[in-house]
Parts: sequence; structure tokens; C-alpha cells
Amino acid sequence: MDCRMDGCAIGSNGSGSKSCGPLSDYRIPDYILKPDSERVIVDNAPSCPVVVFINSRSGGQLGSGLIKSYREVLNEAQVFDLSEESPDKVLHRLYANFQRLKSNGDLLAIQIEKSLRLIVAGGDGTASWLLGVVSDLKLTHSPPVATVPLGTGNNLPFSFGW
Repeated sequence: MDCRMDGCAIGSNGSGSKSCGPLSDYRIPDYILKPDSERVIVDNAPSCPVVVFINSRSGGQLGSGLIKSYREVLNEAQVFDLSEESPDKVLHRLYANFQRLKSNGDLLAIQIEKSLRLIVAGGDGTASWLLGVVSDLKLTHSPPVATVPLGTGNNLPFSFGW
């Protein structure tokens, strides 16, 4: 399967692009996600770090199963249930932590921020919500966003050819 997000070929050789292989390529250390966590030394930055937002109420409750699956393969702290925490709070906290870590010279934070990707699972409203939050952050480098259509109204991904 060749799933591309901004030059990252997931599960493929991705000619001309960097390839993302082991799950460690997607995992983000706790201290990047949780400002109060203890900083750890990591050998290599993940090449395709992702933060996942899931509307657990979308898709006939399929979202809750998806949350469980993503949390089993990623760092549990990088998968968010939108019924528990809004994307604006999560992203404001994450980007504030990036700024704090970068000002302290944390090279891993710099690399993760540059290559960060977002996944949003839900209907059109959920995807629009997250896209609006990303737009409101007015970032110099906005992360690419992938959608996982859940629910009944999923015209957005199809309209844009996603």
C-alpha cells in the first residue's frame, strides 16, 4: 500500500521520497506531547510522526474501535478522542511545547515539528473542524492532514479527490 502524506511513502519504497517503515517512524516521545513529562534521549527522530484525532461518535461508533487500534500501535498520548478533548486545545498545547523545547535547543522537537502529520477520522464536520483549527494557528509550516472517512457525510474527501 502506498499512502502518501507530504513525501512520505508509508509501506512503499516511494521512489524519490523518504520511506516510512517501522512503527517507530510514527511514534512521538511523551515529552513532546505532554509538557510535564520527563525529557528522554532518542537516537533518531521519527521520520513520519503523526498525531491522530478521532471522532469516536462517528461511523456508527466505529471511531471507538479505531481509537483502540491506533493506541495499540502508536504512543497512546498521540491519539485523541475528540469527544474528550478538542483539537484546538491539543494543538495549542503541542505547538506551545514545540516552541518551549526549541527555545531550549531541543533538536528532536525541531525535527518532529517539521515532519509532523495529522490524521483526522470522522465525517465532514470533524475534518472541517480540524482544518479550521490548523488554519487558525497561522503556522509558518502547516502539517499535512489525512482524513479517514467515518460517518454518513463524507463528501469532503471525495470532493477534493483525497
